[in-house]
Amino acid sequence: MNDIKDNERIAVALGDFDGMHLAHKTVITGASKVIIYCVNNRFSLLQKSIFEKRYPNVVFASFDEIKNCSGEEFINNILLGRFHAGIVLCGFNFKFGKNASWSALDMRNYLEKKDVWVRILDHQDYKGLPISSTRIRECVKSGEIEEANTMLGYNFTFESEVMSGDKRGRTIGYPTINQHLPEGLTVPKYGVYESRAFVGEREYKAFTNIGIRPSWRVDKTLCETHIFGFDGDLYGKTVRIELVRYMRQEKVFVSVEELKEQLNYDKSSIV
Repeated sequence: MNDIKDNERIAVALGDFDGMHLAHKTVITGASKVIIYCVNNRFSLLQKSIFEKRYPNVVFASFDEIKNCSGEEFINNILLGRFHAGIVLCGFNFKFGKNASWSALDMRNYLEKKDVWVRILDHQDYKGLPISSTRIRECVKSGEIEEANTMLGYNFTFESEVMSGDKRGRTIGYPTINQHLPEGLTVPKYGVYESRAFVGEREYKAFTNIGIRPSWRVDKTLCETHIFGFDGDLYGKTVRIELVRYMRQEKVFVSVEELKEQLNYDKSSIV
C-alpha cells in the first residue's frame, strides 16, 4: 500500500477470505479504513478479478514472502513494518507463522505490549452451525445454491470471456453465451440454474446450464447462459453470471422438440 504514511497507524484485517462470506465480513467491518490482507489466496468461491473490484483495499500475500516467517517476524515485518497497523482484526481460528504455530491469542498477547489493539471475532452461525468456506463449497457442489448464497451474503458469481459455440441454441429461439468456469473456482452441481447476467452495467434475467451437455457432449465443464431479452454479439467480451436457484439436473433429450419444450418450461418458471 504505497499511500500509507510512515506515521500512520490503520486497521489490518487478516484471513484467507475465500469467498468473503458473512463471517469474513464481520472481520473487515470491525474498523474504518481497513486493509484486507489475504494470507491464503485460494479463490474457490470468489475469483480474484471480482474480489479486487469489490474490495480495492485488498492486498494479496506472497507465499514466498511469508512461508518461512515466524510469528514474530510476520508481526514485525508485515503488520507493523509494512502496514503500520494500529488495529488488527481476525477470526478466532486465525493461525499464522511457520507451521501455523501462532494463534490469534498469541498475536494479541504480543501486540498488546506494543500498544496495538487486536480484535478477535467469534464464529458466525447459520442454522446452528458456523459459517465457513468449506461448508459453502459443499453447498455449491451439491446444488444447494440458495443456502450457499445466504451464507455468502451475495449470489455465487463468476465472470469469464464469452467463447464461440456451435450456435445450436439460436436455431430453436434460445441463443446462449458459452463460458468456462474460472480456474480454481468450485464447480457447482451440474444442471440448470436460474441466473442473472451482467452485460456492462445492465442486469438481465437468465438461466444457465452448467455441465457437459449430455445430448451433445463436451469434454470440459461448460456454462451456457440464455439471457432474456438480449440481442447482441458478446463474443470475446467478459460477462458476469450470478447463480440464483438450482432448477433441475441435466437431461438427455431425444429430440430438438423435447429440448425446446423443456426450455420453454424453464423460462416460464423464472419470474
